[in-house]
Amino acid sequence: MRLEPELPARIRSIADAEAIERAGTRHELPCGDGTMAWRRWGEGAPVVLLHGGSGSWNHWVRNIGALVRAGRQVWIPDLPGFGESARPPRGGDADALPGPMEAALQQLLGDAPVDLVGFSFGSMVAVFMAAQRPERVRRLVISGAPALGINPEWKLELKPWTHLPPGDELDAVLRENLATLMLARPESIDALALALHAANLPRDRMKLRRLAKTDILRHTLPQLTCPVHGIWGAEDALYRGVQQRLEPALALAPGFRSLALIPGAGHWVQFERAEAFDRALAEALGPA
Repeated sequence: MRLEPELPARIRSIADAEAIERAGTRHELPCGDGTMAWRRWGEGAPVVLLHGGSGSWNHWVRNIGALVRAGRQVWIPDLPGFGESARPPRGGDADALPGPMEAALQQLLGDAPVDLVGFSFGSMVAVFMAAQRPERVRRLVISGAPALGINPEWKLELKPWTHLPPGDELDAVLRENLATLMLARPESIDALALALHAANLPRDRMKLRRLAKTDILRHTLPQLTCPVHGIWGAEDALYRGVQQRLEPALALAPGFRSLALIPGAGHWVQFERAEAFDRALAEALGPA
């Protein structure tokens, strides 16, 4: 399927990101005391992308086009408590989201199985969904997932930013935090990365998350019945120095198939090395 004319193939600016958003169809579904925002692009077999913590649908802005070109129907929510979505009815961490997510998918797609792709915090949500509703998830791809129990000593020091007004000082702090956690190469911290990050951070209403620092995925992966793939940035700050432990951890899933490590990419691998990530994702997902 060809891209719509208004859908840019390369996403380099806020204008490009806005064009991607305009090309999608927005859906609002009940969630907690408000609604959950979903966006859809393309036609074909459905693939659902789940963003990371303090993020929104735009964590995937550079990957939508490749999936649409491949003939996939792309669904991306702002997860409950992030972006434009209300908090979940109960709870404040990844384990509170499978219920609202399944309720939304029932309304959007009925009982149709989906390919599920999760990034960071979204990977935890995706694993929980696959464990609780195995009939829903045809294939699972996770990226940058925490809570695997292989780096219990990791601790990243991010600079505080909430006290700063918009301006150069805030931008400098956010750039430094992006370099510490999200992106490996200085040139990756461009105006687009900064703008997306700055827009997402104030809309995070799930700030007391703790599961990422546990080993809960290590105990959940053995429950999965679907094929499982991993795609990681080779320089992911969460796994610096312990990348060799990733494959054995993911292999706890009975259906583990592959792990792709993307050179020159940090935690936000699908943004930093979008084309390489898209190739790895296409290989993991296989034919639609």
